[in-house]
Order: sequence, then structure tokens, then C-alpha cells
Amino acid sequence: MNMSEVARLILGLRAAGWSDKDINDFVLFIETGEEQYKPKGNPAK
Repeated sequence: MNMSEVARLILGLRAAGWSDKDINDFVLFIETGEEQYKPKGNPAK
């Protein structure tokens, strides 16, 4: 994934109502696979 795609992903998650912390944790989970960053339900709700 290149930086333009990452930027569009982040902007899309913000538009969906995700907080910056939820977005950061999700990106960390994708990269590391660590359970502590795994999303818990729908962060936008």
C-alpha cells in the first residue's frame, strides 16, 4: 500500500466517524497483529 492509498484509507475512516486514536490503533493492528490494538466492534458508534 503506498502513501496515497494510506491517506485515502485514513480520510475514509475519519469520514466514517472513527477517532484518530481508533485509526492509529487499527493501523498498528494491521502492521503488528498485536491483540491490544485489535478493533473492538464498530468504533464509529
